[in-house]
Amino acid sequence: MDSKKMRREIEKRLARDGWTFHFDSKKDTLRIEDERTKKGVTVSLPGIIAKWEEKKDEAIQEVVYYIEQALQTMHEEQTLSGKEKDIYPVIRSTSFPTETSEGIPLIYDEHTAETRIYYALDLGNTYRLIDKKLVEQENWDVHRIKEIARFNVRSLEVPVKEDTVAGNIFYFVNTNDGYDASRILNEPFLEKFSKNIKGTMALAVPHQDVLVIADIRNETGYDVLAQLTMSFFASGRVPITALSFLYEDGELEPIFILGKRRGK
Repeated sequence: MDSKKMRREIEKRLARDGWTFHFDSKKDTLRIEDERTKKGVTVSLPGIIAKWEEKKDEAIQEVVYYIEQALQTMHEEQTLSGKEKDIYPVIRSTSFPTETSEGIPLIYDEHTAETRIYYALDLGNTYRLIDKKLVEQENWDVHRIKEIARFNVRSLEVPVKEDTVAGNIFYFVNTNDGYDASRILNEPFLEKFSKNIKGTMALAVPHQDVLVIADIRNETGYDVLAQLTMSFFASGRVPITALSFLYEDGELEPIFILGKRRGK
């Protein structure tokens, strides 16, 4: 399966009157757009292909469903009032746009050198990133939105799966609720978790639907962390960063891992 075949398969399954497709060969992305509203969704084809290698047709079904839900939701009028429990932070890379395709500024905060925090209104099967227009039309305070989002992410359950590789322990949060990476903002959870770490604590958010916590106890652990983070980054529907972070005293510091040598 290559990008051209994947592109054709997605276009075939999403063929609708009024929906157009734009393929960017340089970025290897496919944008599906409603020609009436000019709003749309852009997906990275390499990430979908990587998932297809593992899950075959299920991977295509997942992305098609995601696109359908997102485009249908764009037709609906959204409101923040009465939906305080549905506001969450979402982590994105620093290359992610800071405004909508219509030029409306998105609400966001800087997080690390590799990541930003955006804010979203959960709509059930998808969510809408909160922009300045939505905030102003309801006369909401941006600071209030951010406080609500941080509170809500701390209220989410954090189920953890554990795996041991070469004497190092890796923990994975993967609920697929859209906010797995966002749990890196749950500071009380991270602080409590750090007390059980015997070696060096490292974190990774390679894509939206996973948070990796590593208890690095030897040099091999850094190599394993780098490999699995890159693998997740390549296969994620919404990639964030292939870099990992050292966690110390509540601070995150990006680390570059090359073979058995590491550097900040």
